[in-house]
Amino acid sequence: MLQASLAKKIVQEVRKLLNEEIVLMDTNGIIIAATNYTRIGQFHEGALITCRTERKLIITQEDEKKLTGVKAGINLPIFSGDNVVGVIGITGSPEAVSQYGELLKKMTELLIKENIYMEETSRHIRAMETFVFDWLELREWDSTFINRGERLGIDLTVPRQLVMVKVLQNQLTSEPFIKKWQNTLENKDVMVRWGQDRFLLLLDADKPLEKKQLKQKLNLLKTKMKEELIFGVGNIVSAKDLKKTFLQAERALCSVKEKDWIAFDDDLTLEMIMDDMRMETKMLFVERTLKPILKEHELLDTIKAYFQYDYSIKETANHLHIHINTLHYRLKKAEELTGLNPKKPRDQTILYLCLQILDNNTN
Repeated sequence: MLQASLAKKIVQEVRKLLNEEIVLMDTNGIIIAATNYTRIGQFHEGALITCRTERKLIITQEDEKKLTGVKAGINLPIFSGDNVVGVIGITGSPEAVSQYGELLKKMTELLIKENIYMEETSRHIRAMETFVFDWLELREWDSTFINRGERLGIDLTVPRQLVMVKVLQNQLTSEPFIKKWQNTLENKDVMVRWGQDRFLLLLDADKPLEKKQLKQKLNLLKTKMKEELIFGVGNIVSAKDLKKTFLQAERALCSVKEKDWIAFDDDLTLEMIMDDMRMETKMLFVERTLKPILKEHELLDTIKAYFQYDYSIKETANHLHIHINTLHYRLKKAEELTGLNPKKPRDQTILYLCLQILDNNTN
């Protein structure tokens, strides 16, 4: 049966092409959308007749007196497949409106077909998301799970390499984004939305790409998408170990620096240690070292820039747009407050770790 929300959309689209009064009725003969809003909810006997005969019905001025809720014009059955799902009515002289009645009928049926396709696509995407979630969480696979994968066209026999994709700035709806990607992915690759701004790309790694090739492939996709994206790449695992590559990709994504757009988990070193530390330990470490300057954002930014430019006083000062003497003053002040000298290797390590914890765990 034709839904009221879709009927309203159809009326709006048809109205762009036609100035006549238009009504859309369901199979019970109830007007569910109309250019004349006062008619919505009324019974239309002509529509009921059209549904039963599955043929065009011409309504004359004489018929207006005999049939309930009708106006002179034509009624056309709307088909979805072999079934009548509704009726479109066009008010006016039957001779005048009949010439484009069939065209509007076809247009309406195409809109319904498009809507059905979009609903099916949305259901498929949601089913894929649910399946991948279960895939990550299930410890054992039963026949029901395997059958679900087969119905969705997911190959559970090939090894996988998971890529976590984060969309920067723009908030995208999942259907158009995934549709764009699917045009460029391999047959066994899988892509699903993961939260508000992330997508998971499960690559078929049966014939794995070298890191350089994979980077080129992702960069090409990034260019085609015309969106600002960053990527975290996990290692290749068996299909049953998908959670392992998921956690690796997530860790890699968190390690992507400002100037970069991609990180591979097997390139990480310090980040591996940081990832294994409990949050309580991280926060206690920061409190014991940087507590005196946690609210001194100017000092924190200065130390961060000092590390970023490899301890170069000149380049750091240029980046911060300050005089060299001002930079020396800030570094000295940070040392006095924390007891840590940014110029000594041991203290540099402590300060660097603290800044990494702050960057990854606070706003």
